[in-house]
Amino acid sequence: MSATSPTLESGQPVYPVFPFPGRTPPIVVRRRVIQGVLYLLTAATTFSAGVVGWEPLILGVDADIAAGLAEHGMRGLVYMVAVLAVLTAHEAGHFVAATIHGIPATLPFFLPVPVLLTGTLGAVIGMDGSRAGRRQLFDIAIAGPLAGLMVAIPALIAGMASAEPSSTSLFSLPLGGQWLLEWVRPDIESGTIRPNALFMAGWVGLLVTGLNMMPMSQLDGGHVIYALFGDRSVWIARGVLLAAIGSIIVTGRTNWTLMVVLVTLIGVDHPPVHDEGPPLGAWRRALGLVSLIIPVLLFMPEPLVLD
Repeated sequence: MSATSPTLESGQPVYPVFPFPGRTPPIVVRRRVIQGVLYLLTAATTFSAGVVGWEPLILGVDADIAAGLAEHGMRGLVYMVAVLAVLTAHEAGHFVAATIHGIPATLPFFLPVPVLLTGTLGAVIGMDGSRAGRRQLFDIAIAGPLAGLMVAIPALIAGMASAEPSSTSLFSLPLGGQWLLEWVRPDIESGTIRPNALFMAGWVGLLVTGLNMMPMSQLDGGHVIYALFGDRSVWIARGVLLAAIGSIIVTGRTNWTLMVVLVTLIGVDHPPVHDEGPPLGAWRRALGLVSLIIPVLLFMPEPLVLD
């Protein structure tokens, strides 16, 4: 699952949303059609995920989608709206920050997946990050996770407040999620909460944010550490990658093996920007350093408990 803002190679145009006052280029029209179709498909797959629910895997029973639609249609609708709101907020943060800084960016491409519990892999925007200086890159990178969390955390809290206890749960919580659960529902232990629509939407938001703030490659966290440390960020990124590989080998947990492979193939080091631009300044640097704790609080080494 990803909600990163990938950087396109310099020289590949990223037409803005409203490029010209006259005729819209055909490539922009095609892109908008694709984006619209992907959004509708993601709405359908997330609605279906909410209708089927998470009990079939938890309780080991078969899912009757036709019966579920009549009984759990509202759950599907609530999950669909909430999870799309989380993903839209995340990508809107990137897009608005890019627009403010005059960096061409696309509207988001949502990623529907009908076979996952979540119904989606998140969303991405296209952006020519090579045109951004370090300050611009920082603003664009940090805006997405912060905006997404502003929707995800309230959804998660509301879901926890209305959740029922369970003997077990398929979904683990990161450290930050466990702290929230202890505060909102001290009567429920972590790992014994029955997921509902709002809980799941918030859970997806934590998963997306924790993953994207990992400080390497062209993930949001990779942009942040490059903006903070410049070329020295490669040692942080390489250290995190080696730690991830070592964790997989030592613990035998293979949940993020594919992600590690993809990051390795894409490149663990952040590409240089065309122009360094002005320094970040004190408050941006402070925010950036504080944001490094986000993956510690939100990343889930083992999102699903399948034992």
